[in-house]
Amino acid sequence: MEEKIKEELNRLRGMLQADGGDLELVSIEGKTVTLRLTGHCGSCPYALMTLKQGIEESLRQTVDPEIVVERA
Repeated sequence: MEEKIKEELNRLRGMLQADGGDLELVSIEGKTVTLRLTGHCGSCPYALMTLKQGIEESLRQTVDPEIVVERA
């Protein structure tokens, strides 16, 4: 499962990088993925929405429906 998570995060990074941001994988513990948003995304007022409604939802659809994404 960890490899699938990393593959999906790499795919999503392209979209964040297009907006001047990026993400950093901090840890994967069970079904909890901890990420740090950097660049423009790190200070964006919509960062939490990006994590929950964007990244978490994508991981739930492609990897496991019980994945939870947290912000570092």
